[in-house]
Amino acid sequence: MTNPPFDQTRPSLQARPYGTIAVLGAGAWGSALATVARRAGRSVRLWGRDASVIDDINANGRNERFLPGIDLAPGIVGTTDLAAALDGAEAVLIVIPSIAIREMCQMIAPMIGTGVPVAVCAKGIEEGTGYLMGHIAAEELGNHPVGVISGPTFADETALGHFTAATVAFNFRYADRLAPMDSPAARLAVSMSTPSFRTYISDDLVGVEIGGAVKNVIAIACGMMTGAGFAKNTRAALITRGMDEMKRLAEALGGQRETVTGLSGAGDLTLTCSSDSSRNMSLGTQLGAGIPRSECFEGRPVVVEGEMNAISVTDLARRLRVSMPICEAVRHILHDGADLKDTFARMWSSPIESEPRAMGLSLNHPSARLPETPIDEIAT
Repeated sequence: MTNPPFDQTRPSLQARPYGTIAVLGAGAWGSALATVARRAGRSVRLWGRDASVIDDINANGRNERFLPGIDLAPGIVGTTDLAAALDGAEAVLIVIPSIAIREMCQMIAPMIGTGVPVAVCAKGIEEGTGYLMGHIAAEELGNHPVGVISGPTFADETALGHFTAATVAFNFRYADRLAPMDSPAARLAVSMSTPSFRTYISDDLVGVEIGGAVKNVIAIACGMMTGAGFAKNTRAALITRGMDEMKRLAEALGGQRETVTGLSGAGDLTLTCSSDSSRNMSLGTQLGAGIPRSECFEGRPVVVEGEMNAISVTDLARRLRVSMPICEAVRHILHDGADLKDTFARMWSSPIESEPRAMGLSLNHPSARLPETPIDEIAT
């Protein structure tokens, strides 16, 4: 007896992959995505600022600075010339820190061909404006389809070919609904699919991006409590309630709660909150153990996206009147000098709420009426 195919429930459509993909950003994730695209059969140009990194990629097929010991896919063409990387590209992936997305989009706007889709592969919310990365790109790039690639994806595991899944999200126009196989989301998903890298398609750009931005802040919270000596119960609670904070913010911006339960929300949150390979989790763990911020990562200037996003996420939530107590706690500890243990103790004794929230209950917590108790004593 032969096994049935996995996809019996709906007919499969054919989508045309993009032939040439420009990947802007030769860090760990940019190099991993370039490897994925090359393994999928695409012609790949990988741009980076650091000539030594690009020389290593071209000469040795490796990026020892950001992905040490890992062979990249043969045939990736590295360059420090942005115009050369974009010349003739049919799709563009921007894989740089979120703080630099606006500047990069301004730089490439006159260089990319008409209608070429751009996928932002950075996660965050712009401080001040409250804009998601896709909104920034759309504002700066004008008449180009703009989307994101997001999901539970560590760069080294992706580059090594471990089974990995990610979501490709673009807003769908009317024409995309009529012919979804010709949409930028479908074509880019096919362009990036390999035997080990599985893509999913979404039309909920907001929901996908909110998951990617908020999960970094929640991961810092999980790390803080882990470093402070708390165990798996605490982490599970923070992950679950953190996902609820994601849902609230996504919904307030027009996103779908269902999206947050997918790869870019629950999936990415679970991965980031479960491993010290995550810089966000690692930072939180060090802070929870009492290491001063200046001494974390052995004093190296490591960029931690969730540290910056703790401000931008909570600023946006306050503007929209969305309650996000875990993210607020992280902000107060990181940026307002609040005591870590006391902050979480107060959060744990906040009013008792209903789950599901539709019940609408809010009860005073008994501990809130008692003199403030150190979190160390609560744990015992």
